[in-house]
Amino acid sequence: MDKTFFREWITEIARLVDARREELTRLDTAIGDGDHGTNLARGFGAALEALRSADPPTPGEVLVTVGRTLISTVGGASGPLYGTAFRRAGKALGDALEVDLAGLHEALRAGLAGVQQLGGAVEGDKTMVDAFAPAVAALGEAVVAGKAVGDALAAAAQAAEQGSAATVPLRARKGRASYLGERSIGHQDPGSVSTALVFAALHRVGAR
Repeated sequence: MDKTFFREWITEIARLVDARREELTRLDTAIGDGDHGTNLARGFGAALEALRSADPPTPGEVLVTVGRTLISTVGGASGPLYGTAFRRAGKALGDALEVDLAGLHEALRAGLAGVQQLGGAVEGDKTMVDAFAPAVAALGEAVVAGKAVGDALAAAAQAAEQGSAATVPLRARKGRASYLGERSIGHQDPGSVSTALVFAALHRVGAR
């Protein structure tokens, strides 16, 4: 997986987020500020522009550029959280021109650690971590099992989707939704949905 692969990943994320913008905003209206879809669509659009302008030479620099752009353009908690995830992942990749599946897993694990350090969330808190953590775990298991790239990324995407769906019956313990207490139960966490889109995009690019 080279820089082109990672740029295609970001392009696919931007496409999926834009296509699901209204859904993400509707979910966020129920338990948040009601701007998740709009903010993320703007952020990933800006990330694409930054990549076109800077033309980063390595996969790591692609992700660092995306992370830096998200932090500066996405409002609320999403910008710092997603920005940190991509920046940490990019830094973990270093200067490598190509990345194997194990390297991708380590990078995403670093991104997850950054999100958890910044937001203080763990699985079960009804946040993006509920999709991010199982996806990283599934990818790690696929690496150990020696699965092909497409199959490994499919497993990660499926785990993220399942983790997001599992947030519906949870009571939020972090973020703005936590202020609603019991009223947060019965709603899917918007951050987990957008995280599932990130991994769905990764799978789609890996399956090409």
